[in-house]
Amino acid sequence: MKSNSVLIVGCGDIGIRTGRLLLAAGWQVAGVRRNPQNLPAEFAAYGADYTEPGSLAFIRDLKPDYVLATFNPSERSLQGYQNGFVGGTQNLLRGLAEHHPGHILSVSSTRVLAESAGGWVDENSTLAGAEDPRAMAIIEAENQLLDSRQSASVVRFAGIYGYAGGRLLTRIGLGELCAAQPPRYSNRIHRDDCAGFLSHLLQAAVAGESLAPVYIGVDDQPALQFDVECWLAARLGISLPEDQQLRVSGATTGKRCSNRLLHDSGYQLQYPDYRSGYQAVLDEAARLPG
Repeated sequence: MKSNSVLIVGCGDIGIRTGRLLLAAGWQVAGVRRNPQNLPAEFAAYGADYTEPGSLAFIRDLKPDYVLATFNPSERSLQGYQNGFVGGTQNLLRGLAEHHPGHILSVSSTRVLAESAGGWVDENSTLAGAEDPRAMAIIEAENQLLDSRQSASVVRFAGIYGYAGGRLLTRIGLGELCAAQPPRYSNRIHRDDCAGFLSHLLQAAVAGESLAPVYIGVDDQPALQFDVECWLAARLGISLPEDQQLRVSGATTGKRCSNRLLHDSGYQLQYPDYRSGYQAVLDEAARLPG
């Protein structure tokens, strides 16, 4: 029996983790990135810059059964967002030409959601406008894919974490916490759950399940960022200055993302809240040499 094949475009950390899960499930995995020598030996490796027109023309001959696109801005400027998301999506669709994979998944961001006063949002909530042109570039890329003749979904992740040497843990280790005011809600998901959810959706597509056009990928517990950082500081044994231990009431900012569709898909989170997820990160950091 022929195994399913997936092409992962922009195959960085999340793509590699997803690919390894699919390999373990018997899939054939190919990865595309600028430096293909950094892909696992088990992956079929292709070198290409997906922001360059014509760079993905080889896909029409490769004819993957499924595609996972993990685009990123080429740089933090607005043009970098246009190049990474809009250009990447255009080049992917042109590279596919008349080939129609069973499904395409594209990684997006909850940045596209407009809410900023601490309210709840889901996949149908109002999108950002001209006040955030970088979000608008991501929205344009989402629309290009969803309006194409391809079967496709986008997965909007928030606050991907799981790196033992990440900037947040480094900052908190120095005793530097975010401001308590104004209270800001944050959302997050461990990188292992990013990969697990993407793999789950692709295997659901193989099983003939109908996928939603948009999913939000977050854990079960939106939380005030100051609370998260205080908890991490306590776990790291960091004593906070007295003024940082005080909480002052005020209007909240940020957004709280619902993951109802994630649960409805049948996926079970490995790390359902920041405590379980960050404890795993801290445990991993403790095992690192030096």
